[in-house]
Amino acid sequence: MVLNDIKGIENMLKLSLNSNITRFFFSSSSEVYGEPVEFPQQEETTPLNSKLPYAIVKNVGEAFVKSFHKEHGLHYTIFRFFNTYGPLQSKDFVMARFLHQAIANEDITVYGDGMQTRTFCYIDDNLEVVQKIIDSDKGIDDVLNIGNDDEISMLDLAKKIIKHTNSQSRIIHLPALDEGDMTRRLPDINKMKSILGKELISIDEGIKLLISNITKEN
Repeated sequence: MVLNDIKGIENMLKLSLNSNITRFFFSSSSEVYGEPVEFPQQEETTPLNSKLPYAIVKNVGEAFVKSFHKEHGLHYTIFRFFNTYGPLQSKDFVMARFLHQAIANEDITVYGDGMQTRTFCYIDDNLEVVQKIIDSDKGIDDVLNIGNDDEISMLDLAKKIIKHTNSQSRIIHLPALDEGDMTRRLPDINKMKSILGKELISIDEGIKLLISNITKEN
């Protein structure tokens, strides 16, 4: 059960204290926002509305990290990762799944009307900003959204991928998911942008990079 991870997080924090670690980096998730009540989702002002077990565990983990800082002085940085994509990503994730379906001219499946939105951060931007934070005094005792703020619906993403791949794929609509498929996701990434110090890779550019990579693999 994912709830067992809570004990693991606590153990890692205790181990950090016993090992004289001075700064703890915690990988959280955009899922802590749940169905957002504010757009864009901002690290300090947007309420955390998580209901699913995975998101609750991330929320509790963040609370543990902050408590250890308050009680023991252990510094931290919390990363709230939004959708990241790139080469070698599992086909269980939407970007990779859509791309492989399109290249194979298979039907592309979307849930519901496909108007639920997400943002997609290319892996290079994700890694670069995280590395800059780890190697510096930036983001100490702070929470940062790590993602992209270019919002796109699942239906438009499927159409964009079909266009870029010159695919004959059809878009098939499946019944909407009962839970967990948030209607909208849009992060405030001002903190990330100030640290990264450059323009993020656009979704069109990222799709082209992935297509090139998949072509080389084949």
